[in-house]
Amino acid sequence: MSARGRHRAVVVGAGLAGTAACLDLAARGWDVTLLESRSRLGGRAYSFSRDGLEVDTGQHVVLRCYEEYLGLLGRMGVTSLVGFQDRMDIPVLRPGARPARLRRTRTGPAPLHLLPTLAGYSVLTPTERAGAVRAMLALRRLDPDDPATDRQSLGGWLRAHGQGARVREALWGLVVVPALNIDVEAASLALAARVFRTGLLERATAGDIGVPEAPLSALHDEAARRSLARAGVRVRTRERVSAVEVTEEGCTVRTADGETAADAVVTAVPHDQAARLLPVQVAPRKEEWATLGSSAIVNVHLRYDRPVTDLPFGATVGSPVQWFFDRTRTGGADDPAGGQYLVVSLSAADDVLDEPAERLVDVHRRAMADLFPRAAGARLVDGFVTREPRATFRQCAGSAARRPPAATASPHVALAGAWTATGWPDTLEGAVRSGLAATRVIGSPTTHRTERSVMVR
Repeated sequence: MSARGRHRAVVVGAGLAGTAACLDLAARGWDVTLLESRSRLGGRAYSFSRDGLEVDTGQHVVLRCYEEYLGLLGRMGVTSLVGFQDRMDIPVLRPGARPARLRRTRTGPAPLHLLPTLAGYSVLTPTERAGAVRAMLALRRLDPDDPATDRQSLGGWLRAHGQGARVREALWGLVVVPALNIDVEAASLALAARVFRTGLLERATAGDIGVPEAPLSALHDEAARRSLARAGVRVRTRERVSAVEVTEEGCTVRTADGETAADAVVTAVPHDQAARLLPVQVAPRKEEWATLGSSAIVNVHLRYDRPVTDLPFGATVGSPVQWFFDRTRTGGADDPAGGQYLVVSLSAADDVLDEPAERLVDVHRRAMADLFPRAAGARLVDGFVTREPRATFRQCAGSAARRPPAATASPHVALAGAWTATGWPDTLEGAVRSGLAATRVIGSPTTHRTERSVMVR
C-alpha cells in the first residue's frame, strides 16, 4: 500500500489494453503507475513522421460495434476524431470491371438488412448470392464461445456449406482477411462467427465503418497522456521491465533503473513478452503462449502528384491490392499542388513480409493503375513500405484453447492484451476489452483479496 494509503498497481505496457486498465484502476481508487519501454504510448497502433507526412503504422477501421474502444475514446475526449459512414458502404473494385458495392439498407432489422446488400453485390452470380445468404444464416446459428466451433477452420466450414473458391475470395475473404489477419482457409470458425454475428448479423448498424480522421498517435498517445495525467496515473516511458516477482504480499516489478513495489500488476504486453516477465508459478501454462504465433501486416504507401480516386477507402477482388485508404488529409499531405496520399493495407502478409520495398511499391503502383485510370497517368512522388511482422497473434482454428484468461495463479497479477481470452479477435476492441477484464480480476482496493495467493520463490 502506498504512503497515501491507497493500493498500488503497476501496469506494464502502454498500448490500448494498458491505457484502458490504467484509467479503470484509477477510477476504482488505485494508485497507478504505467511502465512503457518505448518513448511513446499506443503500442502497435501509433504514427510517426516522414518527410512531412504523419504515417500510421497500420490502417485501422472502427465499427460501431466496437463499444468498449469507442467508450475509451470518449473517456479521452477524442470520439470526434473518428468519422463514421451513415451506413456500411464498401466499394469493391476489380481490374477492368465496373465497381461493385457492399452497402446496407437504411432500414430493416438484422439480419434481413443484408438481403438487399447481397442481392446487389454484382461480383457474384445470383446463384452464388443465394448460397451466401444461406451460409450466413447458418453462421448466425453458431456459438462463437463453443470450443468445438473454434476447432474448425472457416474454409472447411464454407466448403461444406457450398461456398466455392470464388465466393470465398470475393465475399468472405473481403471481411475475414482484414478482420482476423489470416487467410480464410486457416481462420478460426469461432472468431469468424464472432466477426459476422457481432458486426453484421445481430444489429443492423453494428458494421457501419469509421476511419480515424487524425493520426493514430493523436488518439492513442497524445490523448491518452492527457487522460492518464488527469486520472493521476504516473507514466514512465523508456523503462523496460525485466521481471515481475510475486509473493503472498504483493509484487516487485524490476527494471534497469531499479524496482517498484505494488499490490497488483497488470501485464499488458504481447504474449512472448508476458511469458518472459512472469514466473511459471504465476503462469504455469505460459509455454503454450508461444504456440499462438503471429501474423504480419504490410502497408504500401503511395504519394501521387495528383488525385487518382475520389473514394475514401475500398476493397478489391482479383488484385494484389486488398484494401486501400485515402490518408491525404489525415497524413498532412494536403498541398496546393493537389497531390494524393494512398495506403494499401495487406493483411495476412507473411508471404510478402521480406519482399524488397521497391518491388512492393512497383507492384502496387501498377495494380492501382489497373484499378484507377487516373493513377496510370499520375506521377508517383514517393513510395515506401511499413511492416508489422507481429501485428496480431495467428487467429487460426484451435487458437482459443491457447488464449489464457485474464486471471493468473496469483490474485496479484492479471494478463491483458488482445491475445488473451476475450472471445474477440485481435483488434482495437479486443485490446480494450482485455484491459478492462484484467482490472475486474484484480478487483477494487477495498475488496482486494489474498486467499488465492501463491508464494513465488
